[in-house]
Amino acid sequence: MVILIICCGHDWCYLPLEGSWTWGGNDVFGLFNLGDMGFSDFAGSGIVHMAGAAAALAGVLLLGSRKGKYGPNGEIRAIPGANLPLAALGTLILWMGWFGFNGGSVLKLGDIASANAVAMVFLNTNAAAAGGAVGALILARIIFGKADLTMLLNGALAGLVAITAEPSTPSALQATIFGVIAGIIVVLSILALDKIKIDDPVGAISVHGVVGLFGLLIVPITNPASTFIGQIVGAATIFAWVFIASLVVWSIIKLVIGLRISEEDEYEGADIAECGMEAYPEFIR
Repeated sequence: MVILIICCGHDWCYLPLEGSWTWGGNDVFGLFNLGDMGFSDFAGSGIVHMAGAAAALAGVLLLGSRKGKYGPNGEIRAIPGANLPLAALGTLILWMGWFGFNGGSVLKLGDIASANAVAMVFLNTNAAAAGGAVGALILARIIFGKADLTMLLNGALAGLVAITAEPSTPSALQATIFGVIAGIIVVLSILALDKIKIDDPVGAISVHGVVGLFGLLIVPITNPASTFIGQIVGAATIFAWVFIASLVVWSIIKLVIGLRISEEDEYEGADIAECGMEAYPEFIR
């Protein structure tokens, strides 16, 4: 039985079948084996992050854009976040948690070799995140003329997502470079999705999906046990399965109870409609 769990606070999505084909080493519907093709994803750039983005994309396509996000002539209207300090704190918490996420994927710490492996994973995880933040910040400064904090935060997360597929084999310099490229990619991806009117309020599809794919594709650069063909086929398998399965689930939810609150409630805010109180009373006159 396929079980789909989506936690909307963060775009994690996990399907047992997809996990069994990748980390579990089972055949994909009995047709082919990703491990035999040279697929490798150390801690889940594709298995976790790209899968979550695929589920999110299916939901976004059915849900549609927020009211007022796009003008009648196709113009893009930014809807800024309400609290950037909290966004920065949330990113820092994620950054810290990623040491356990990637480091824990070594699976043990009982001998010197494993301890050294964990230390290298920690170093590369931090280096990639820092590189991603710097890369996104510089590109945002070039494009917008301002140091965009939201892009910096997404750049740090992009670096983390990119290095998650293989944090144990790159050097610290390679991890930093991968992070810088991921930070650049996420800025360009966020802008591109906006242009084609895919409304992703926090850039999660770009951070976890586009950069998750990038993370998979760079694994063979430092890990000779993997292959580009295996990574491409693995990425396509993960995305296709999760996207289609999620599209079915989202569609059923839309038909049965609906995906979207009413236009009036959307204007007033779900905090009022669902909870009866203002989430941001300081904005009320």
